[in-house]
Amino acid sequence: MPTLADKAVRHWFITGASGGLGRQLTEHALRQGDRVTATVRRPTALDDLRDEYGDRLTVEILDVTHPADIDAVIGRVLAAGPVDIVVNNAGYSVMGATEEMTHEQVEHQLETLLHAPIRITRAFLKPMREQGGGRIVQISSMGGQMGAPISSAYHAGKWGLEGFTEGVSREVAGFGVHFTLVEPGGTGTGFVSALQYTTETDAYRDTPVGEMRRWLQNDGILTGDPAKVAAAVYDTTRLPVPPLRLTLGTDSYDAVHAALTERLAALETQKDLAASVAFTD
Repeated sequence: MPTLADKAVRHWFITGASGGLGRQLTEHALRQGDRVTATVRRPTALDDLRDEYGDRLTVEILDVTHPADIDAVIGRVLAAGPVDIVVNNAGYSVMGATEEMTHEQVEHQLETLLHAPIRITRAFLKPMREQGGGRIVQISSMGGQMGAPISSAYHAGKWGLEGFTEGVSREVAGFGVHFTLVEPGGTGTGFVSALQYTTETDAYRDTPVGEMRRWLQNDGILTGDPAKVAAAVYDTTRLPVPPLRLTLGTDSYDAVHAALTERLAALETQKDLAASVAFTD
């Protein structure tokens, strides 16, 4: 029996496939001969791909912030047959100082970036375990390993996703269910143009928050090619054991490397203090 890595035709479930990396992954998987169930919020978003690939593409309408809708869609998908690869891709970001964010903005970020991927992941664990394996790809970000002023709620969602994924990956690896956290940097997917912003306040206008806001509103510098990112992600699904983390883009590599180096250096300064709080005989 072929393993998932060399199975001729795999079935993907990809959220947030209307555009950006989700669409690129959908197209790439279809070009390789796989089947895809893609979720979108706009019913006509993938009409061109349906015309080209026919019944190898199934489109489901889904807003991942509606838990009951997630359950209904996944129920239909699994009733139609097994899923080999799940990609939790749907996401967006609200930019601004934490103080400027509304409670609703923070909650919606966490629902989209953390709660929905957890719910979707949990729904597929038992079917994948029982079928002998599967892959779950979590689209994180370099923002899942480092923090920048202006996007604290986004970081909360992505750091949470990273911790959840690392934990659950250790629970199910023995069943052949493997995870990959994809950590891209700035990628030309339209993500920046779709950013939402808080109402700016005078207090933060001339701070790093304001500087970052104006840099992003001028489109920043996006060096990542989304088609190459999609191809790199696809290639990991052909590995017998994929990497837990896939850092893509020189900006992401540099930012994550700097963040980890800084944290390790800070940790090392606390070695003696850490030992000092132990019970003494």
